[in-house]
Amino acid sequence: MLVPNFLKHCRFTITNIVEEQTIYLTHLHILTTLAITLLILRLYLKSTTIYLLDFSCYRPPDHLRVPTESAKEYLENGNKVDRSMIDFLLKLNQRSGIGPDSCVPQAIHDSCPRTTLSHTQEETQMVLFEIVETLLSKNKINPKDIGILVTNCSLFCPTPSLSSMIVNKFGLRSNVRSVSLSGMGCSAGILGVGLAKDLLKVHKNCLALVLSMEAVTPNVYKGKVKAMILANALFRMGGAGILLSNRKQDKWAAKYKLLHFVRTHIGADDEAYKSVYQDVDDQGNVGVALSRALVQKASKALKTNISKLAPLVLPYSEQFLYVVSVLRRKFSTHKNLYVPNFKKAFEHFCIHAGGRAVINVVEEGLKLTKEDSEASRMTLYRFGNTSSSSIWYELSYLEAKGRVKKGDRVWQIAFGSGFKCNSSVWKCIYDGKRRVKNVDSNVWLDRINSYPVDVSSIMYS
Repeated sequence: MLVPNFLKHCRFTITNIVEEQTIYLTHLHILTTLAITLLILRLYLKSTTIYLLDFSCYRPPDHLRVPTESAKEYLENGNKVDRSMIDFLLKLNQRSGIGPDSCVPQAIHDSCPRTTLSHTQEETQMVLFEIVETLLSKNKINPKDIGILVTNCSLFCPTPSLSSMIVNKFGLRSNVRSVSLSGMGCSAGILGVGLAKDLLKVHKNCLALVLSMEAVTPNVYKGKVKAMILANALFRMGGAGILLSNRKQDKWAAKYKLLHFVRTHIGADDEAYKSVYQDVDDQGNVGVALSRALVQKASKALKTNISKLAPLVLPYSEQFLYVVSVLRRKFSTHKNLYVPNFKKAFEHFCIHAGGRAVINVVEEGLKLTKEDSEASRMTLYRFGNTSSSSIWYELSYLEAKGRVKKGDRVWQIAFGSGFKCNSSVWKCIYDGKRRVKNVDSNVWLDRINSYPVDVSSIMYS
């Protein structure tokens, strides 16, 4: 009896041990699986840093400059313009804030503006090819290393696309992820960066090239509607290329890293939607009409954009003061809202150089100084409204002046048809001395010592 009981007890003990070990191993397996899953999720969801390696702006040759008299001539060519219209054009040029060095394509300089497809392609190739060649050569980038390509041009959308044109010209690799944006207005430069950012979040260890321009050639308005002639007087030739990366090794070569990207669209407002609108006049002439409500809608779009951006960038003290002012407005007769001090969040401002009125409304709304908006006004003066690329001419101006230091934050603000207001925030992460070899390509360096100029006191001739 004793032996069977002993064996029975041993069997029971061994069974318990095996069961306990099995439970232990099961728990260990579950915990290990959970730990590996969490690690994978953490690595997958970990924020990818987007670096701005470099950017380049297009500088048109001097023979394409268009002083006031030349501008008046090419706007009048082929049209019977009465005296009142000539006076309107002269007044517009004098008050536009655009100087005599801004440029238009050769096809518009001719006695009769040529706005054909071939001339438009000539302009786009002239601008984009030079930008890409400059950007790739000075950074020693092989075209086949580009994994993402984004181009934007609002009013020229050919087939094949502009991105395909770049792929063909520079021999980009067959699996390049290329996108062409059109119809997105002057804010498309930031939208292009935003799209590249999203793609870089998904595709690791990758370089992205963003090309931003507006074709002037096909969009010369030949009629007599003042709202459409405004665009002729404001828009000028230009473009920019931006080289982005998510590669860890590029941290040491990059100039900036992207901190925030915020886009807002108030197109549900009919008046805002039609404030910048391509249309046809009674004579069948196509043009882009700028409405009287444009500045007001730009202000509305800016407020909407700021409401999303401010909590991300402002110190708590500024947010607290704003909330207090909102409560005071709600529960008392105090009507004025506190305007946060955005200079506590940013050292530099790049406001879209869409026109003097647009710069004024941002400067006044944010309580900025003339120095804060200097880059925008000087870009408008020298290059005119280059549409989606203007914010990059402004950043180039700040760099040429030596104002951007390591750790500084730059706020780029762009407005566009639709109506849209978009913001991107960059932090400077480079020591200027580290990239001295590349500063000679800065679009401003040939005459940066001549700026700023007092635009208000100048009458252009």
